[in-house]
Order: sequence, then C-alpha cells, then structure tokens
Amino acid sequence: MNTGPLNEEQLEWLDEVLLEYGNDESVLDISELDGMLTAVLSGPNKLENSVWLTAMWGGQQHIPRWADEAEEARFNDLLFQHKNDIAERLATAPDQFDPLFGYSTVDDEDYIVVEEWCFGYLRGVGLDDWSTLPETLLPALDAIALHASEEGTAIIDKMTPEEYERSQAAISPAALQLYGYWSALRKSDA
Repeated sequence: MNTGPLNEEQLEWLDEVLLEYGNDESVLDISELDGMLTAVLSGPNKLENSVWLTAMWGGQQHIPRWADEAEEARFNDLLFQHKNDIAERLATAPDQFDPLFGYSTVDDEDYIVVEEWCFGYLRGVGLDDWSTLPETLLPALDAIALHASEEGTAIIDKMTPEEYERSQAAISPAALQLYGYWSALRKSDA
C-alpha cells in the first residue's frame, strides 16, 4: 500500500466515487470524508473499520455494488492511504495537519467551505462515546459543530466577515486539541 498524501487526481477520483455511489445518508464528498476520518482517528476508542465504513456509506443496505473488483480495490487502497496519512499527521506532525476543506468561487473570488468537513467530523463523533469529554474541551468541539448545525448557521449569519474567518481558522486547532486529549487518554489506558 502506498503511503503519504493523495495527489489531486486521487482526491478527485475518490470524490467522484463517493458521489456516484452515495445516497442521502452517506458521505458525499472528500471534504466530509476527511472530517469523518479525522474524528474517527481522534475519538476515545479505536473503532473497527467495519463500523466507520458502514457509516460512511449510510448503513449496511447502502454499501456499494462495485462496477468491478479493480474499482473497489482502488477505492479502498486510496481510502486507507488517506486515513493513514491523516493518522500520521495527527500523531507525529500536527503542524502539517490541514483539514481538507472545500472551495467555492463566487464572482471570481474563492471562498473556503468548511461545512462539509465539519459535518463529516460530527458524523465521526457520533460513532463513538464522546460523553466524557471534559467541559473545558467543549469549546473545541463547539468550534467545529458551529459550522455543521442549523443553530450554528443562525450564529454565523450574524457574524462579521472577520468573525467568520476567525471561526473557520479555529477549526484545525480545535481538531488537534480534541485529538490530543483522546490520544493521551487512550495511551494511559493501554
């Protein structure tokens, strides 16, 4: 299996496959997948692959019927390469951790789109028991949840452009803080 970050073509191919085989309950793009995998790797317990893979597709009944074995093998190889790259960055190179946010162009101006990543992160949180997260770390989780909920949308709508940019900039440090907490706890339990 290859290691390291995926290139642009590989990320785009994964994105296309997620959309092709996706449904209303599944992860639909690479940004959402990146957020979900970050939470899966950051949570209190090491989840079995079957748990998050099933959730990624929106349930057992939605697991794809692949066009052929080669397509399935390529998807899984790239998926696990991406997961392992996130894991390595979180564990050994947090300064290189860079959430895979989307971009949108409006009137020839590019904008960062964080909502899918944050929604994916919360999807990953929902696969484990985060109920023992200390109150002192709730603001970190809230920094991510802000961009993935209807309540957050109401708050965001009232923000100035500068406040909105700060809220986006808070996502990556929040994810690293949450990873650091659960990672230290998992190591102490081992």
